[in-house]
Amino acid sequence: MGCIGAKEIESAISAWVERIAAEGAERLAVIGLMSHGDLLAKRLVAGLKERGIDALYGAIDISLYRDDLDMRAEKLPLRSSYLPFSTDGLHVILVDDVLYTGRTIRAALNALFEYGRPARVELQTLAYREGREVPICADYTCFHLEPEAGKEVQVRLHEVDGEDKIEF
Repeated sequence: MGCIGAKEIESAISAWVERIAAEGAERLAVIGLMSHGDLLAKRLVAGLKERGIDALYGAIDISLYRDDLDMRAEKLPLRSSYLPFSTDGLHVILVDDVLYTGRTIRAALNALFEYGRPARVELQTLAYREGREVPICADYTCFHLEPEAGKEVQVRLHEVDGEDKIEF
C-alpha cells in the first residue's frame, strides 16, 4: 500500500499554480468536479489570485451525465452544480482528483458543454492511474500511481477529511 502525504500534495498544487501562472492565460475558468475536484479547484483559484491572476471558479456535479446510472445498485447523491457564468470563449481548466477509466471526464465534458462553448478545455488531475477505458488523458497530473490490482485510490483533503493524503 502506498501513501502520498500533505507536503507532497501541497507542493504539487503549488506547481499547478506556477504552471498556469507562467502560461498567462486570459479569460480563465477553473472548474472542479464534485466532490474532491471542486476543493482542489478552489485551492488553485486562491493560489492564482495570490499571484494576481483572476480566474472564475465553478464546480459541476456529473452524476446525471454518467453512463452507468441505470446499472448502479445505489443511488448517487445529487448536488447542485455551481457555475454562475457561461463558458463561451473561456479557457477552462477541469480539475479532478483521480483520472482512472476516463468515464468521469467524459461525463464532465458533456456537463460542461451545457454551459456554453469554451475556447479551450484542459484537464488537470491530482493523480493518474492505469486503466483507461475511454481515450482521455490529462494535460497535467501530479502523481502517477500504480496500486495493486483491485485496490482503490483514496484521496483525502483537509477541507472535508481533516488531512491531505492519497492512499493506494
